[in-house]
Amino acid sequence: MIDASPSSYVLKPSFAKIVCEPGWKWAKREKPMPNYDLFYVWSGEGEVLLNDRAYRVSKGSCFLFRPGDHTSATHDPQRPLVLTYIHFDVSEPVRSIPAPYRKLRETVDFEYMLSRYVRLFLVKTYAAEEEAKLILKQMMIHLLREDLEEPVERKASHRVTEAIHEIANYVRQNPGAAHRVEDLAARAQLSPRYLSIKFKELIGVPIQSYMIRTRIERAEHLLHHAGMNVTEVAEALGYRDIFFFSRQFKRYTGKSPSEIR
Repeated sequence: MIDASPSSYVLKPSFAKIVCEPGWKWAKREKPMPNYDLFYVWSGEGEVLLNDRAYRVSKGSCFLFRPGDHTSATHDPQRPLVLTYIHFDVSEPVRSIPAPYRKLRETVDFEYMLSRYVRLFLVKTYAAEEEAKLILKQMMIHLLREDLEEPVERKASHRVTEAIHEIANYVRQNPGAAHRVEDLAARAQLSPRYLSIKFKELIGVPIQSYMIRTRIERAEHLLHHAGMNVTEVAEALGYRDIFFFSRQFKRYTGKSPSEIR
């Protein structure tokens, strides 16, 4: 469906996020599925039957039912399913269609898109249908990316790369915080030694140097644009010794803070 334009998505009125009642079941119908149905499990446990194949489902279980599919489902009344379903058609011929089922490992982004889609129609939001079509295509891209991901042995490497970039971004967003490598490693779910090795490999500088550099870059910005004096900038960025701040600033920029000011 990545080859279909957003304008070719035909939205159906059947969509919702629901908490299934304890006695809920989705009975198999005589007629097959008439359109596409994106079906996602937020929580709970149950079983979905797709074309007579059974799938145990829980949080992150995601189906893309297709026209012609036969479906049914039940759930554990003690752990009722919370579901989002979105029915739609595509008016253009499509080739790249996501797999019928997968268990999403990373759910935050996908769940945000599902929630956004449903919320668009709860009130009369301007251009709701146009945005909904864009979100629907984005979700199809997300699912296809999951289907086409690299082999397992390279997924771990991808996770580490993402974790390192998140740490670098976190440090840059919080330059005045007293970051400890141990705390950053815990945030990245890596050992401190491995974080230090991979950080230098991927970012190009040791993590300690990166922390200092981002702090000095922020100091330079504050001196240039915020109307703060040297003492105020030093305090804002966690320096207790203004002379140490000045020496470190000059080492990294070639100028003293007062010259920049």
